Amino acid sequence: MDSPWYISEVEILIRLLVALVLGGMIGFEREQHNHAAGFRTNILVCVGACLMMLLSIYGFSDFVNELNVRVDPARLAAAVITGVGFLGAGTILFTGKKISGLTTAASLWVVAAIGLAVGAGFYFASGAVTLMVILTLWLFNKLEQRFIRNKKSYVIHLICEDRTALMKTTQDKLKEHRATLHKLSLEDADGSRLRHVSDIDEKLIMITYFVDIERKQHDAMISLIHELKQVEGVRWIEYE
Repeated sequence: MDSPWYISEVEILIRLLVALVLGGMIGFEREQHNHAAGFRTNILVCVGACLMMLLSIYGFSDFVNELNVRVDPARLAAAVITGVGFLGAGTILFTGKKISGLTTAASLWVVAAIGLAVGAGFYFASGAVTLMVILTLWLFNKLEQRFIRNKKSYVIHLICEDRTALMKTTQDKLKEHRATLHKLSLEDADGSRLRHVSDIDEKLIMITYFVDIERKQHDAMISLIHELKQVEGVRWIEYE
């Protein structure tokens, strides 16, 4: 049939399988790097979006010729994009050091768009975007880590005596190990932290340092923690 509102069952199956393959290709890359939305999640999003697009275009073809019915194939597609936005928000986490999951959320959004495109029959565009996404997630990630984001963030917690000289000493240690300090906080050490300290008769504070160290200098971080632990007045140390 030449009607734009008709699609064969074979073509439906082909489009769903194409969506499965393309979504799986992106999901495989995400799974390899242990991200929240991995192989199966991306497949489900892509196939689901494809099905919604097929339903939006062809699912209501029986009502096309009704006088009081207006068919709009874009309505369900718009709803899919909105729904995936909520799903992507669930992958975004704030760990205290940084916000993570933004790339995974964006990849889910693109996977949904790929599924919609496959459902509408845009095979070339869907395949091209899939390759672009994989290139962006894999190759550009390596380039970014090498030339842009070549530092790793750490949070260092110190329980120590409330002395100004001690703070200066610890910050000098950070400079010696080429750790970039971009934030610090001071607070009274709470009970849950103090259980790690044997003598709690005197007033102790907790200093939290947010630092960046070059990824290739991971040994410098271990050495820094060891030297901070040896500073007089430091009772307990932890880093993450």
